[in-house]
Amino acid sequence: MSSLEISSSCFNQETKLPLSPPLVEGSAFEPSRRDTDEVGEKSKEIIKFTAEKLSVDEVSQLVISPLCGAVSLFVGTTRNNFEGKKVISLEYEAYLPMAENEVRKICSEIRQKWPVKHIAVFHRLGLVPVSEASIIIAVSSAHRAASIEAVNYAIDNLKAKVPIWKKEMYEESSSSWKRNKECFWATSG
Repeated sequence: MSSLEISSSCFNQETKLPLSPPLVEGSAFEPSRRDTDEVGEKSKEIIKFTAEKLSVDEVSQLVISPLCGAVSLFVGTTRNNFEGKKVISLEYEAYLPMAENEVRKICSEIRQKWPVKHIAVFHRLGLVPVSEASIIIAVSSAHRAASIEAVNYAIDNLKAKVPIWKKEMYEESSSSWKRNKECFWATSG
């Protein structure tokens, strides 16, 4: 069992906080052009398909920027059940040239919709045991709304457009290839 302790010893009755921030040129809500140019940090997309175990820390560190106040993450993990069956692992396959190209398109679409700085999309291939990450998407932006919306857009579109196939491995020695219901090439009959 974990616990959280909050100490208020650093505050006293005399501490007064301003009710509103001071007004200054180059509002805190909009980064000034000068700050962006001084840092000179180039936006990047990091896309990786790998059989190696994914690290949330590693992926989140890749998108951190001094220009950004937000890093949003989506971490998709293998759950231990599906429709009453006990899942022991998932297996992923992808058509890599097309998968990488489609993820790049999604990153480009995100940049057209939101003011984000860095984007990282890591997807695991091969066997992924229960509780391990199969996908990590990280996006940084100056403010949280852009990165949160961008991460949601990324996972929804990845599931709909990127040629990645998932096989569920069940405890009773059976398995089943699954299609994403969001996938545009899968038609219901």
